[in-house]
Amino acid sequence: MAKTIAEINEKIKQGKAVVFNAEEIIDLAREKGVKKAAEQVDVVTTGTFGIMCSSGAYFNIGHTKPRLKLGGGRAYLNDVPAYTGLAAVDLFLGANALPEDDPRNRIHPGEFNYGGGHVIEELVAGKDIRLEATAFGTDCYPRKKLETWININDLNQAVLFNIRNAYQNYDVAVNTSDRTIYTYMGVLKPNLGNANYSSAGQLSPLFNDPFYKTIGIGTRIFLGGGTGFVAWQGTQHNPGVPRTEKGIPKEGAGTLAVIGDLKQMSSKWLVGTSVVGYGCSLTVGVGVPIPILNEEILQYTLVTDADIYAPVIDFSDAFPQLKPDKLGEVTYAELNSGKIRVKGKDVPTASRSSYPKALEIANILKEWIKSGDFLITEPVANLPGAESGVTIRPLKERPIEE
Repeated sequence: MAKTIAEINEKIKQGKAVVFNAEEIIDLAREKGVKKAAEQVDVVTTGTFGIMCSSGAYFNIGHTKPRLKLGGGRAYLNDVPAYTGLAAVDLFLGANALPEDDPRNRIHPGEFNYGGGHVIEELVAGKDIRLEATAFGTDCYPRKKLETWININDLNQAVLFNIRNAYQNYDVAVNTSDRTIYTYMGVLKPNLGNANYSSAGQLSPLFNDPFYKTIGIGTRIFLGGGTGFVAWQGTQHNPGVPRTEKGIPKEGAGTLAVIGDLKQMSSKWLVGTSVVGYGCSLTVGVGVPIPILNEEILQYTLVTDADIYAPVIDFSDAFPQLKPDKLGEVTYAELNSGKIRVKGKDVPTASRSSYPKALEIANILKEWIKSGDFLITEPVANLPGAESGVTIRPLKERPIEE
């Protein structure tokens, strides 16, 4: 039994496609068997909703009269600095950007109440954003100062471009020290007081296509409430990590770089996020359709939380010191139970991402496909796999001679 994406798309256009989310497909296959489920189902939808650094957006604000050259100058959106080094009226805003007067961690732990992710959320929500810019002036771009309100509806282009989203597995963060620590995985209590993790597990896109057989460059996706595409492998894409017998990575592996029209998106699925003691970020909703081309692809989508292992890492020592040590491995089923066992101690768990929201994303994408509003795209190229030799390495520091 084999299908093509063209055949699946024809069924979508006719309103005849059979679509299940990644939770529902598990029960269907148990009931009918893998072969019959693969014959019946055309698409399985996935979803994830969590904090995703390495997110940002670029804008073209349009030319002023007289013209002003942002490139090489300075620009602020609601006092948050945007990168101007692209061109005359193009800006890039990173989710981690902070106002220059933010106290950061000078009063520890810092609150980080407002940053780039919050500006993106407000822009998508249709709010007016204050733009202040200064330039050095040229013969062709003589203006040196700009103060104005901008709105997403007035921008020529507004594009979400996230260079690392939808991580394929992640650490479970704990703290073995005798003090509370503040991390991007949240507040970690001393002496193994809690354990934080961040993944939608069996709903997460890359767990349902562990070898990137259907997800590749050009894959059309749910992104921030609108549609987007996989643009490239994400930064830190690291497919060659240890895997289970079913091929599931046992630590952080693949990532996606994604892009989409910000004007189509929703502040429900792009949420500015403050992480106490760490900084600002953006919580992003991503959903990816898996076309069921054959039984092998269907089998991958049957992954359950009990099949997925994550490493337990001490964020008071091993993580900040870049040590390879881990305190053990636990399944997402154990994590979702509310407690795990670490060094002989029961440790309460909490997720930094939302499984209910991930399920909602998978269901929205499911309805888009069933209604004929969302066709599946054929990737123009595969993401690098384990055989590619692609890996991430720590910085090789080289002293700079005076």
